[in-house]
Amino acid sequence: MLAAIRNFAKSWPARILLIILAISFVGWGANQSGLAVMSGDHIIKAGSRTVGTLAFRREYDTYKKRMEEQAGQPITQELAEQNRLDTVVLNGLATREAFAEMLSKVGIRPSDKLILDQIQKIPAFFDPITGRFDKKTFQQRLGENGLTPKAFDAVLRDEMATQHWAVAVQNGLAVPRTYGGLAAVFALESRDLSYFALTPQSVPQPAAPTDAQLTAFINENKAQLTRPEMRVLTIVPFTPQTAAAAASGPIDPAELEKRYNFRKDTLSQPETRTLVQIPVKDQAAAQQAVARLQKGEAPAAVAKSLGVDPVTYEDKPQSAIADRKAGQAAFKLQAGQVGAVQGDLGLSVVKIVSVVPGREVTLEQARPMLEAELRKDMVAEKVYAQTQAFDDAHQGGASFAEAAQKAGVSTQTIGPISAQGVDDQGRQLQGLPPKILETAFALPAGGDSEITELGDGAYFAVRVEKIVPASVPPLAEIRPMLTQAWMRREIVRALEAKATALTARVQKGESLEAVAASAGAAVVRVPGLTRRTAQSQQQQLGGEVLGRTFASKPGEAWFARLPNAIAVGQISNVRVEAGPAAAQIAEANRGELTQAVFREMGEAAQAYARTKLKVKVDAEKARAAVGFAPLAEAKSEKAAPEKAK
Repeated sequence: MLAAIRNFAKSWPARILLIILAISFVGWGANQSGLAVMSGDHIIKAGSRTVGTLAFRREYDTYKKRMEEQAGQPITQELAEQNRLDTVVLNGLATREAFAEMLSKVGIRPSDKLILDQIQKIPAFFDPITGRFDKKTFQQRLGENGLTPKAFDAVLRDEMATQHWAVAVQNGLAVPRTYGGLAAVFALESRDLSYFALTPQSVPQPAAPTDAQLTAFINENKAQLTRPEMRVLTIVPFTPQTAAAAASGPIDPAELEKRYNFRKDTLSQPETRTLVQIPVKDQAAAQQAVARLQKGEAPAAVAKSLGVDPVTYEDKPQSAIADRKAGQAAFKLQAGQVGAVQGDLGLSVVKIVSVVPGREVTLEQARPMLEAELRKDMVAEKVYAQTQAFDDAHQGGASFAEAAQKAGVSTQTIGPISAQGVDDQGRQLQGLPPKILETAFALPAGGDSEITELGDGAYFAVRVEKIVPASVPPLAEIRPMLTQAWMRREIVRALEAKATALTARVQKGESLEAVAASAGAAVVRVPGLTRRTAQSQQQQLGGEVLGRTFASKPGEAWFARLPNAIAVGQISNVRVEAGPAAAQIAEANRGELTQAVFREMGEAAQAYARTKLKVKVDAEKARAAVGFAPLAEAKSEKAAPEKAK
């Protein structure tokens, strides 16, 4: 339905905002060209913006990780190169940078205050104790994700600018009612379908194929028949589960006491207070404010009369008070007391609204948790000791199996298995972490990996025992399966040839009934099909027949695939029912159509920005950044097997 109104979306109502947007570009030299040759570390250049190797690699890794999470399996370097993931990321990032540059040029730039306020609202940057934004936590979280504060600031600015542009464009945008009317026509249009089916029994069964025919069939379908490269692997796992038994001894009381004393402050509940702090200029103003608060005047009113804003802390510990020295003084006052305090940031008056006493956790209360922590540490130490023992033995000349035995762990041999975790019987191997496969498929035959972290306290080492190259299985091995596939293809070809001839007869004027009778079939009639009711016919008719039903003209003959046959059909009695239902659908679909127009406007604006800015990209540098071979070398490697044929 949306595809059919695309031409309407290109009319003047949908273009008017893009025209306004385009006019705004005239003043800032959108026709200036980019660099003729990319220089330095630049992979992308869009106006004043550049993207270097490290930034591109970070974008690529993020995109690849997201694709792996969606697929539920690792994407090998070879598979990524075959599917040109570098090009996908390169084009997407170039378009994004061009659009961000365009927004900046036309003056859509978030203020520094807006950016700071936004950053300070992100829960990931809050101190877990104070519940407030913490600069160290902020820097730590960014470092964990390979970002600097400057880079994060730039990303956030671009996102907010895009959001503001989108809100401005979308606010009040609504497609004309004509669009909704067209949607109603599509939804309520009714057609009568008549067809007859040609089944596999409608054509002679083909003779069994010869070896020559099957060999040709293999060559035609080599890509689908080729088995991927597989490997036989020996894995040495170092996991907390296997080390738990070795670390199941009693907990040392001295270690428990030591852990309790170290954690006592964080385990205990600190005293919290609700208080109001009013900054004052001098002692006279402080005494006046204290007197007014003691008489019961509202802190907000007192602060307003002094020309300042009160600072309120709701059930916060002393560490949450911004002015450390003022906080120390405030926590010496009693509930309901008012006092003037001199802090590091100046003089202020504090009123204590309420006090919630702190609670100290005893050793006995904390024992279960602390013992669990200590046992977890013991397991981690045991896992580490096993990895060290294995590494020392292997480095000293012991084989993989011997080193594992000396470390007290067992080996596991699996395979043949593909990089996607599928065995030679086509079964998906469950429970094998993708990182092990990714590591194994980066090694040569006979290669051993380093001890690699797996996450959650686990590690592994893997050895490639054998590589089974990608290959097409021999004819003798797949003859039964191949014969069935060849027979099915020949039957389909015969059915399509017969359907073509019968369709031509209907097109020349013979009735559908007469042509069906000559083929030994009966006409099936499905009256009153609409796009809304077609879903109920999906299983019986299939998408291809339904597609032809709503795409063909009345009286036009056609054939299309049924789930297990081929249908030769016609449609007739095309009609549209007007009335309240049409009006309701027309109005209900305006929102969806408005969103479709908005998306197309956004795509058009992005394409405009990239074209006008003459964005430069360096595909070779992008490939090098993610470890792919140069384009010329990759093409020559691909051409070599073809030439050998």
